[in-house]
Amino acid sequence: MKARAGIDRAFRIGEVDPRLFGSFVEHLGRAVYGGIYQPDHPSADARGFRGDVLALVRELGIPLVRYPGGNFVSSFNWEDSVGAPGDRPTRLDLAWRSVEPNRFGLQEFLSWCGEAGAQPMLAVNLGTRGIDAARELVEYCNFPSGTRLSDLRRSHGAESPYGVELWCLGNEMDGPWQVGQKTAREYGRLARESAKAMRLVDPQLELVACGSSYPAMPSFPRWEAEVLDECYDQVEYLSLHSYYGNEAGDRMEYLAAAEGMDGFIRSVRAVCDFVKADKRSGKTMKLAFDEWNVWYHTKAEDRHEAPWQIGPRLLEEHYTFDDALVVGSLLITLLRHADRVKIACMAQLVNVIAPIMTEPDGPAWRQTTFYPFLHASRYGRGISLDLRVESPSYDTKTYGSVPYLTAAAVLDEEAGELAIFAVNRSPTEGLELDLGLSGFAGWRVFEHIEYRADHAAARGASQSRQSRPGEEAAPGQELPEGDVPGRCLPGRRLPERRSDLPSLQGDRLVAGLAALSWNVLRLSAPARSE
Repeated sequence: MKARAGIDRAFRIGEVDPRLFGSFVEHLGRAVYGGIYQPDHPSADARGFRGDVLALVRELGIPLVRYPGGNFVSSFNWEDSVGAPGDRPTRLDLAWRSVEPNRFGLQEFLSWCGEAGAQPMLAVNLGTRGIDAARELVEYCNFPSGTRLSDLRRSHGAESPYGVELWCLGNEMDGPWQVGQKTAREYGRLARESAKAMRLVDPQLELVACGSSYPAMPSFPRWEAEVLDECYDQVEYLSLHSYYGNEAGDRMEYLAAAEGMDGFIRSVRAVCDFVKADKRSGKTMKLAFDEWNVWYHTKAEDRHEAPWQIGPRLLEEHYTFDDALVVGSLLITLLRHADRVKIACMAQLVNVIAPIMTEPDGPAWRQTTFYPFLHASRYGRGISLDLRVESPSYDTKTYGSVPYLTAAAVLDEEAGELAIFAVNRSPTEGLELDLGLSGFAGWRVFEHIEYRADHAAARGASQSRQSRPGEEAAPGQELPEGDVPGRCLPGRRLPERRSDLPSLQGDRLVAGLAALSWNVLRLSAPARSE
């Protein structure tokens, strides 16, 4: 098959905010206890932070982490999570029917963010609580000294303010599963008044209002319109949440999931722009896609997990290669909307629908979805360019005609590099990509990273090769044969750096994209030497 695409250096979508490559840690399952925090683990430091997990988080280059929820935040009392850990109360977490010992809380999270090199994105409880708790939490975190709450923080060992800038005003407040569910008008007014009070304490805050819980909600998109009608002037971002899966067992439909994300973003953009016009506002609402990922493997199993445990095994997806391709396609979609989607959080970071997995007394390791996220985070920072694609397509029930090729391009002008991210969705045929480049005279291809399925992964899940936790192949090598029915497990095959680089003749690049493959083509400016 052949596909054509074109890039003009002058045609720009917008700057990629580094926070597009954020993540999420909720008090859910083993994300915290046994994930980022495990004091008795051999790699743990004096604060209980797992060093092996921190190393992988740093490898991903995560710039932002959302905390503490998620559904968890809607019945969370922040005061329970500060002070001496031994003096904190043990509570019931109503969201996930777990026991929360509060050994890891706000103080530990903010300290962990410093170690990970990530900006914190804190959520306030607008479910069971409201304005008072929100503005008091800002005072505790950000006010210098001389008040009860700022001095309380100092007595807990943080002399200087934490300076938390980014805040979520609740979580999924239209969801019937949410503790403290609200109507759009109720929530919009509460978000507005909470925002006003929080900004009276710290005028520098950036605030995120809740959008609908996901695009299939009956309340979508009227929820967005009514909420923004109440709080448009008080917030900078509107949130989007969506997860993708293959419950129906239709592979090609699943591989097209990014088309659904694209349509969702376009719909929310349209609602925001309608409210902007209706209010005669000069402000353009930005978007925070602060929950997205693949999630479907364990939904049935999770229903049978015994309640009221500390750190139960919930949502522990073991990802296949198809899942990695879908994650790559979703990242491409986010890059193609970089003008409006400024924040995004892959949910979540460790153990719970995550690219990183751990065992309590064992290692941490990378899942298949780790690699496309790593490449996008590492090479996808700069200016998103308008890459136009003409590709053979296939028909789907949900999305209509879907191109086999999806792609995005990011220009890093400071480094003098261009990165092209591309997924070939075809399970049987390679694609010859003919890419026109305008404004890149003299540039050259210096790397082609390719991540593709081997025959076992391509067949599906009846038999697969397995890596043991912590075991990984060298680039381009397969792991030992394993007789493992069910899902493909972590570390199946590392991305290959190809020596047979695509040809670049004048203003045209011709590259071969293998069937079912994630690709990163990297070009450098003439002055760059490799």
